[in-house]
Amino acid sequence: MLNDPLANVLNNIMNAQRVGKTTCIATPVSKMIKQVLQMMQDHKYIGATEYKNVKGGIATINLLGKVNKCGVIKPRFSVQKEEYTKFEKRFLPARDFGMLIISTSKGLMTHTDAKEKGLGGKLIAFIY
Repeated sequence: MLNDPLANVLNNIMNAQRVGKTTCIATPVSKMIKQVLQMMQDHKYIGATEYKNVKGGIATINLLGKVNKCGVIKPRFSVQKEEYTKFEKRFLPARDFGMLIISTSKGLMTHTDAKEKGLGGKLIAFIY
């Protein structure tokens, strides 16, 4: 039984990358997981991703070897638009290195986009 599918997908990516694999298979895949993978792909952390529509969904992820660490943030802390630096210091190793993924009222976005738009939300994951 899977308690946190997003954590499992990010853990699969980390484990496959540590071993040196070039592809990774993740299942199950939800809309939120697809959005997180798309954001990782847009920021060049992973390569192309293929999805198969079977029960639960399967994603085949091409790895580029650029993920140092990624994971979910539990508990899902609420963050206001002025508090992003506090969580950047806590979850990211350096300034302007990596990204936090935030669930806002406008959808999932990185912490830099949320800062520009002046939005707060819930912390979902970190990648660097």
